[in-house]
Amino acid sequence: MRSPRRRAREFALQGLYEWQMTGAKAAEIGRHLAELEGYGAADEAFLKAELSGVIGEAEGLQALLEPHADRKWAEVSPVEKAILLIGAWEIAHAPELPYRVSINEAIELAKRFGGTDGHKYVNGILDRVAAAVRPEEVAAGRTAERKPRQASKGRAAAPSRGKAQA
Repeated sequence: MRSPRRRAREFALQGLYEWQMTGAKAAEIGRHLAELEGYGAADEAFLKAELSGVIGEAEGLQALLEPHADRKWAEVSPVEKAILLIGAWEIAHAPELPYRVSINEAIELAKRFGGTDGHKYVNGILDRVAAAVRPEEVAAGRTAERKPRQASKGRAAAPSRGKAQA
């Protein structure tokens, strides 16, 4: 079962695809999405904020994404563009969401709806965007990953529950 936020992201992906294909406004797209099956299970407030935020900030988000991509924006598939825009918007405009959550959600969207290995492309770009937009948060996460785990010292071995060894 998918969470209401994940469902909202899925609907946002559909809406952004429609926006790329038709140029429709966020309000019109929102009305179309509301007619789809499963819409009631999505976090509607989050969906509306994400959809209108991405469409309203698309030019700036594209400028944020392009330096980290290995190809021209025009060569990126519409589905992956939408996923990258969603992830970049969350990283840049939703600081209450940990950047790793935004990246992981984008990866899941790419695995489900994107092309083969599209999730790897999305992961790489959004990881670099996060490092540029939230350097302290990213650095703190990377430092925490490098700390060695302490082995428990001085603990006696647990007694064997099997037959005694002769």
